[in-house]
Amino acid sequence: MNEWMQSAVLIGTLLLLLAGGLWVALALIACGVVSLVMFTEVPADLVFATKAWDSAANWSLVALPMFIWMGEILFRTRLSQDMFSGLAPLMRRLPGRLVHVNVLGCGIFAAVSGSSAATAATIGKISLPELKARGYDEGLSVGSLAGAGTLGLLIPPSIVMIVYGVAAQTSIVKLFVAGILPGILLMFMFSSYIALWSWRHPDKVPPADAPLPWRVIFSRLKLLLPVMLLIMAVIGSIYTGVATATESAAVGVLGSLGIALWSRSLDRASFVASLMGAVKTSCMISFIILGAGYLTAAMSFTGLPGNLAAWISSMGLSQYELIFVLTLFFIVLGAFLDGISIVVLTTAVLMPAIQQAQIDPIWFGIYLILVVEMAQITPPVGFNLFVIQNITRHNLWYLIKKSFPFFLILVAATGVVTVFPDIVMVLPDAMARP
Repeated sequence: MNEWMQSAVLIGTLLLLLAGGLWVALALIACGVVSLVMFTEVPADLVFATKAWDSAANWSLVALPMFIWMGEILFRTRLSQDMFSGLAPLMRRLPGRLVHVNVLGCGIFAAVSGSSAATAATIGKISLPELKARGYDEGLSVGSLAGAGTLGLLIPPSIVMIVYGVAAQTSIVKLFVAGILPGILLMFMFSSYIALWSWRHPDKVPPADAPLPWRVIFSRLKLLLPVMLLIMAVIGSIYTGVATATESAAVGVLGSLGIALWSRSLDRASFVASLMGAVKTSCMISFIILGAGYLTAAMSFTGLPGNLAAWISSMGLSQYELIFVLTLFFIVLGAFLDGISIVVLTTAVLMPAIQQAQIDPIWFGIYLILVVEMAQITPPVGFNLFVIQNITRHNLWYLIKKSFPFFLILVAATGVVTVFPDIVMVLPDAMARP
């Protein structure tokens, strides 16, 4: 049976199982079993036992539950309220004024949470009611939150970066550092759109609040100090080489516990809730990684990934053409799968083709996260859309319409880092130099 038939059977099986509501991890394992039973004589049970152990014994995954726990702890503190109070006075002179708090707040919280959904939920619970009460356009508010919430995947420490680093067997530390400048670029592009929209619709922007005394402004800026110190501790320890990604995760957990104690928002109930939330999310991600690892191993026995890489190479696509085709592929895939599932399902299969096209795996990881960010606001499986719908109670199509400009900005940002790859690679390359 040729490769096309194998691909059709596996894709058809996967889509059928996912459409039936089966867990992603179980669907991936089932596809692995089908692949081994139908196309090889390799015992499916022995391969599963081996891959299950390999997935669980990967040291790089130790950082994953720690960063998730850090985000869960901070989710239950007054951090988002403090950030809104601290950032609001700085935004009053910008076109769009307080709507920019969505972008900056999400960017800051992304640097200590690692999760897109947690970023959108945490900032949204504070900013959306405040913006609505002050008379800001609700469509711009929810759209900017949906777009800026995706920064949780790109700005380190990112859970998806850890998953990609494990799947692609590349440096998680370099991935963290590589995401800094693209994250800043994306924040600038989001804020530029907000400013342009506000300039074109001045009637939909409420008048600025009365200027505050400098004494009050400085007192509010102090509210940002704990989170800025935590960002410096986590990212700074990685960039300077003081700590590995795993060690910096432990630093982040200790720092978040300190912030929670300082803000007096940590009690027994919130501590247990944060711990159980981290356990559930970590188990879910680990289960998906196991299923993807098993499917990847099964496909390697059939020779499908190597044949796919050879087929892509035979097409003679340039790097730009390959990235264009993959972007369309990932946009379609993002309509049906969440970000982590996309990464673990496609990385091992595509890496041979990526290497053959001489695309740096660090750059490809940031590119992949950008297209996965699009999936967060792409129907019907757009996690950020569901999070914001839960906060605002708007219907899904309203949220899709309002977030569409920010989807286009994500597409544009992907084009920018493709044309100017140094935006991604300059900091990792600087780390590599003595």
